[in-house]
Amino acid sequence: MAGFAARLLDWHARHGRRGLPWQGSRDPYRVWLSEVMLQQTQVATVIPYYERFVARWPDVQALAAAPLSEVMALWAGLGYYARARNLHRCAQGVVAEHGGRFPTSGAALAGLPGIGRSTAAAIAAFCFDERAAILDGNVKRVLARHFGIAGYPGVAPVERALWQRAQRLLPPAAAMPAYTQALMDLGATVCTRRSPCCDRCPLRATCVARRSGRVAQLPAPRPPRALRIERAHLLVALCRGRVLVEQRAPQGIWGGLFSLPQFASAAALHRALAGLGGSEPPQPLPMRRHAFTHYTLSFTPHVARLPAAVPLPAGARWLRWGEVHTAALPAPVRRLLVELAPMAQAPRAASGSG
Repeated sequence: MAGFAARLLDWHARHGRRGLPWQGSRDPYRVWLSEVMLQQTQVATVIPYYERFVARWPDVQALAAAPLSEVMALWAGLGYYARARNLHRCAQGVVAEHGGRFPTSGAALAGLPGIGRSTAAAIAAFCFDERAAILDGNVKRVLARHFGIAGYPGVAPVERALWQRAQRLLPPAAAMPAYTQALMDLGATVCTRRSPCCDRCPLRATCVARRSGRVAQLPAPRPPRALRIERAHLLVALCRGRVLVEQRAPQGIWGGLFSLPQFASAAALHRALAGLGGSEPPQPLPMRRHAFTHYTLSFTPHVARLPAAVPLPAGARWLRWGEVHTAALPAPVRRLLVELAPMAQAPRAASGSG
């Protein structure tokens, strides 16, 4: 481990990433926001979302005061929507319980909603120079390869070994912001999952995986598991240039977002359509699939035109087509509606119905 941090810091001074919108900030609000958005999401995807969030809500007080529906709408398309709900809860907790100021220690930060140990450590290191180890996916890969730590990092014994290594490698407090960023950058740009650039790595001379020819084997992948397939039918009910959407329950997949009414069977969808005044059979479209972490959603859209708007149940609303790009919709639902827009906005006579 001798010189690990020094080599990493020297490499980062010359080759680290520059110009990311959250880099160099000591504002815990902005660091927290970026760290939450970057969980399981690529930097290029995060940047426009981050910029829109800080433009709309420049501090934690503004975010805490925002309606959750607006937060979800701006988050829509970024995925893993529990992050957005926890983001809002955390902002409200910081305002209500900490006077609008983030705690300054990793341990206290980890007690806030949606902030795990690694995210808390990153905030504490970047903003308060705390000697706290991070262990996101990139860092796990760097440490597993460099020290030859076998096994899948998601199992407890392997994760404990990685945390112990990470903690023992920390430099003095003053170097923590640069060191933390250097670890992230090395994993993101050099020690990548596929096709790592070992010849450019500042740690190559002491890397166990490189010396033993196990770079491709470390860290061990997640053990395979059969993903279940959940089938559903989505109603695309059209009326006078609008489409029917309903707000999903706060918890679960797509929690709090607006989506198309979803049913377990085509028969249930037909019954609901009749209750909305639909007299013509809906047009089923080709089945689509959307993969989640633990299962795949296989859904069939059914397009129906309603003769007139009818009273809607609580949580449902008519969405104008001009709102499709900005409403809090799940990404696959938004894509479907964008594809259907030309047909949906065509006059009824041109569609051949009614």
